[in-house]
Amino acid sequence: MAKTLGEKIHRLRKQKGYTLEKLGELTESSKSYIWELENKNPPRPSADKISRIAAALGVTADYLVDTRESTPMPDVVDQVFFRKYRNMDSDTKEKIRQMVELWGSEKR
Repeated sequence: MAKTLGEKIHRLRKQKGYTLEKLGELTESSKSYIWELENKNPPRPSADKISRIAAALGVTADYLVDTRESTPMPDVVDQVFFRKYRNMDSDTKEKIRQMVELWGSEKR
């Protein structure tokens, strides 16, 4: 399993179906910069770049830089969701809360 920063970025990028160019666009980076992160050892990205890449790939920055974690744990996925949720407008948040209520009522 992927453990280095570069391996994780590469694997997650492929899982999302992103090209080097697409991930570069999403993170305001160049295609060659993303390639260097994936292939050079050790890469030395800034905290801002790590944060942008993590957001684009749907994981936390902590997950990307932690060499002990090879797959995102469920709490990492939850953290990413809650970060997105916090930035949603109030109407969207209300719709999500209503959907959760409906799902919960089906089990009763």
